[in-house]
Amino acid sequence: MTHSTTSLSVSSTPLEFAWPDGRPVFEGLQVGFGPGRTGLIGVNGSGKSTLLKLVAGELRPASGRIRVSGEVGYLPQDLTLETTQRVDRALGVAERRAALHAIERGEASEENFAVVGDDWDVEERALATLGELGLGHVGLDRTIGEISGGESVLLRFAALLLRRPDVLLLDEPTNNLDLHARRRLYAAVDGWQGVMVVVSHDRELLERVDQIADLHDGAITTYGGGFSAYEAALATAQEAAERTVRAAESEVRREKRELMEAQTKQARRDRKGRQLAASGSHPKVMMDAMRRKAEETAARGRKLHEGRLDDARQRLGEAEEAVRREEEVRIDLPSTAVPYGRNVLTLTEVETVYGTGLPGTLTVGGPERIALVGRNGSGKTTLLRTIAGELEPVAGEVRVHVPARFLPQRLDVLDDNLSVAENVARFAPGATHNAIRARLARFLFKGARADQRAGTLSGGERFRASLAALMLAEPAPQLLLLDEPTNNLDLASVRQLTAALNAYEGALVVVSHDMPFLESVGITRWLELGAEADEAGAEDGTPGHEEG
Repeated sequence: MTHSTTSLSVSSTPLEFAWPDGRPVFEGLQVGFGPGRTGLIGVNGSGKSTLLKLVAGELRPASGRIRVSGEVGYLPQDLTLETTQRVDRALGVAERRAALHAIERGEASEENFAVVGDDWDVEERALATLGELGLGHVGLDRTIGEISGGESVLLRFAALLLRRPDVLLLDEPTNNLDLHARRRLYAAVDGWQGVMVVVSHDRELLERVDQIADLHDGAITTYGGGFSAYEAALATAQEAAERTVRAAESEVRREKRELMEAQTKQARRDRKGRQLAASGSHPKVMMDAMRRKAEETAARGRKLHEGRLDDARQRLGEAEEAVRREEEVRIDLPSTAVPYGRNVLTLTEVETVYGTGLPGTLTVGGPERIALVGRNGSGKTTLLRTIAGELEPVAGEVRVHVPARFLPQRLDVLDDNLSVAENVARFAPGATHNAIRARLARFLFKGARADQRAGTLSGGERFRASLAALMLAEPAPQLLLLDEPTNNLDLASVRQLTAALNAYEGALVVVSHDMPFLESVGITRWLELGAEADEAGAEDGTPGHEEG
């Protein structure tokens, strides 16, 4: 249930926004977020991240105005922090902390007291907030370059918590977080007081919100409860919409039938009239009057039936628009198939550049599916990059026996200045223009969408285009290496990815913290990395460590 306008902390007049190339994002969108936690969902490209940036003031609408009561804190999806920056500066407490230490050393200047203000416990609050998020070991004097990517996300979140904003905007906050770190973030979300709007594909996080705001076809519909309640409500609405479509189809058929019957009856009357006129039994004046009256009656009847048919068709069109139909990515590439028993990958006594060790020999054979799991900083991405050949192992040997492709978290396999079709052509130079477009259609890039410049794609669209470029490459990959593939994907896109990978007949090595996703793609072996792997696995409920 939506909140009344008077209680909204974020509201707007109708918003218009388009990208510099003229592609519209919002046309008359109205926004209203009240107190509590709101999960903002929608298909990739619907404008979720753009909306958060508009609310945060990082983008300006072409028309319309956003009203926010209070201070806004914003955690973007693409987080970049300067690696040489100290933790206390990233938290926003460096100046107050330095002034406090100066006062403690006897430098009781007016300037130092002004910097500290009333925040005498700033250091204790900063350390306590880090501790609540599982970052108690980090310390305020370390640099960003000394912590993992997932810890960087939590650090930025800690900075927001310390600021205590009235409105908190989170864009895919659990990306790159291991299960332990996610639970820390969940607890912070549970305890949040104020307005929170979170964009996420993380079902567990979405179950913790007070309401779901569904951004669909340029409008927001709000549903009370978490994601399961939303799914149930949407399913009910879709069943009703399907029934309405069937009723509208039946009405169109009935109106068509009645129109044909009326036309048939009129044709019979016309034939009888012509026969009567030919017989000469009535005066010509009378026959002309009868003919005119019959034509007028026929015209009114035809207009009435045609109007009813048009109305029925319009109601059918409206009913069909209310039904959501999701397209599916289709992969059926026989050249990617790997026979059972064929050796795909061999790792022998591998040690990576950042110290991750993999003792013994790991052999991947046939269309196996290996999940690399472990805590943030345990070396999963490094090992994946080493298998892909981007990094040389410090020790040991990596042997890839089949064509392989690597899809990194950064999705930087695409040239932003080229279209989707041109990017695919780079990977498959021998394929014809028509063949590329036919294959891209299977990845939902049809017609003009295949000509869209890669730099303008949403996170989910970019992933789909990157996956298409790798899967359609020559030679076709028989080993696919994926690093956090569900990051930046909406829930519909995760389902599309799952269906695509279930149809893929090659071998798979994937790094992911998304357990429902891993379970849905049929992982055959789990490999847990890191010195704390066994302890973390027991705590997080992940499958146990498998020795190579």
